[in-house]
Parts: sequence; structure tokens; C-alpha cells
Amino acid sequence: MSRTPTIAVDLAKSVFEVACSDRPGRVSARHRFTRAQFARFVATTPPATVVMEACGTGHYWGRQAQAHGHRVVLLAPHAVRPYVQRNKTDRSDAKALLEALRNDALPPVPVKSVAQQALTALHRLRSTWLATRTARLNTVRGLLREFGVVIPVGAHHVRPAVTALLADPDSVLPAVLRPALDGALGEIAALEQRLHTVEQQLTALAVTLPAVATLRTIPGVGLLTATALVGFVGDAQRFPTARHFASYLGLTPKEHSSGSRRRLGAISKRGDTYLRMLLTHGARSVLCHAKRPTARPHRLSQWALALAHRRGHNPAAIALANKLARIAWAVWTTDTPFAAQPSQQTPLTLVEA
Repeated sequence: MSRTPTIAVDLAKSVFEVACSDRPGRVSARHRFTRAQFARFVATTPPATVVMEACGTGHYWGRQAQAHGHRVVLLAPHAVRPYVQRNKTDRSDAKALLEALRNDALPPVPVKSVAQQALTALHRLRSTWLATRTARLNTVRGLLREFGVVIPVGAHHVRPAVTALLADPDSVLPAVLRPALDGALGEIAALEQRLHTVEQQLTALAVTLPAVATLRTIPGVGLLTATALVGFVGDAQRFPTARHFASYLGLTPKEHSSGSRRRLGAISKRGDTYLRMLLTHGARSVLCHAKRPTARPHRLSQWALALAHRRGHNPAAIALANKLARIAWAVWTTDTPFAAQPSQQTPLTLVEA
């Protein structure tokens, strides 16, 4: 019975270390390729199992290998690291991939399509521009405090306040600082325009993705969260249960158990930080909305309010984010919109401290 050869590839920008194996535990050949040479190697090699880390360019080379008939297995870098023996080199990294592939307990990372990567790229750009905008706003606010100008909390207060200061020739702003502040306002305005453009693109893409419309029926899941889930996760069917999906997002408790004693701690915070942040913010918005006197109570919001009353706002928000992740898995895998069930209890109101 013939075995399918295995090719382990340690990816890089320009130098690729390749280890070929014809049977488990044995490296039969090694190669060191440039980018062009590696592309030719993938195109001319008979179909094999190609194993790589799910790192930068991993999905691109995975698609290239699949196009030439190879079976591609992407492994998480943190799962491969324990298999590196002694010093870390390109050769030892390639050998570690072969050893990690033999462990059936390591789940592979699905190769992202071009459409998925375009969607995730929009989210990454938006996140970067949002962080840059926040940094510029905080810089302007901090500098103006040195001149006795205190701007209220909120990003929407900064530009009008600084614009008014620049328009007033008798304001406390030194003349030498005015051109620089005007340039900072222009940069902030340009960043806000970029954010608006990306959100318009995400809105247009959401129309072509039926899963996004289904996910947006969940309370606390809007355009950003729904498109991010579709882009970063891809197919929810690869998770056998809703708890596996929540665990993948780092929203389940860490466990440190031994014998008959079971210890559960805080959430693990493993998985994608961006997705966990979006779900947590969505949970906070659901909690804040549920506290309003005019809110229409349903079972989910009543459960969250009761938990916040017992444990506090932040633990309840994280627990609700966990539940939202599980609901997202359920509606996604069954393609059934979420239907909020009305509460049978008397609405619970919280008294703020």
C-alpha cells in the first residue's frame, strides 16, 4: 500500500525550508528554495500532503498548493512550537511540522478563500485606522490640557473644540502651535473618512453574504461582528458544538483540575482577540439597553440583568458574550434567524451605585 508523501514547509518572505517525508518520523529530503523556486516546486511536485503554519502568507500558499492538487494542512504556530527540538532553526521548524502533523488532537486551520481574506483585510485596516485616530485624538487632548483647555470626554467633542480655538485669534493657543494642530485635525478627518468608506464597503459585502443577515438577528451582533465572524471563522460547521465555538473564541473558563477536584477560573482569552472584543462590546450594549425603562424585556436580557444583579456588570457582560457566541453558532449552523422569546418574569431594574 503506497503512502502519500508529506511536505513540510517553513514559510518566510524569501527563503523557504522544505522537508519531505515518505514515512512518519523520517525526513527523506530537504530543500531550501527562493520564492520563485518554491512556486515551481509546488507546481511540479506530484500531489502530496503539504503542511505549513497558519502564519503570514500561509493561506496564500495553501490556495496555491490546493490549485495544484495538494492536500493542505495548516497548523497553528503555538501548537507546532512544542515540537521544535533544541535550537530554533528553519530545519528544526520544518521537522517540527512533520511531528505535529502526527498528532491527531491538533485541529487544522481551514485555508481562507480570497473573499474571506478580503473581508478580514477590511477589518484589519479599519482596526488600524481606528487605533491611529484614537491616538491622534488623545494626543491633541493631552497637548491642549497643558494650555488649560480641557475637552469633554468623547471623540465627537475634539474636532469642534479645536476648530473653535483655531478660529479665535485671541485664544490661548500659541501661534507656533496652530499650524500643527490644524494638520492634526486634517489627519483625524481623513482617518474618519477612511473608516466611513470601509464601513460602506462592509455594508455592500454583507448583502452578498446570507450568513451575515442571519447573524445580525442576534441582539448585540451588528454589521462589524457579523462580517468579522464570517471572514475570520469561515464555516461554523467545523465546530461540533456551540461550546467548542465559544472555547475557540476564548470565552470559556480556564480549567485547572486534578483528581476529583475541579477548578474553573476566568475566561481563557485564547483565540482571536478582535472577535472576542466585538462580542464583548455587543454584550455590553445589550446590557445597557436592557437597563433602560423603555426596553422591551425578553428572556436573554432578563437573564443578563439577573446575572449582573448577582455578580456585577463586567462578569455579566462576559457571560453574555459567551452566550452570544453560542447563539451565533446555533443560528449560523442551522441557518435560522434568532427569535427573542418574551420574558415571563417581572422586569428587573438595577439601581446604579
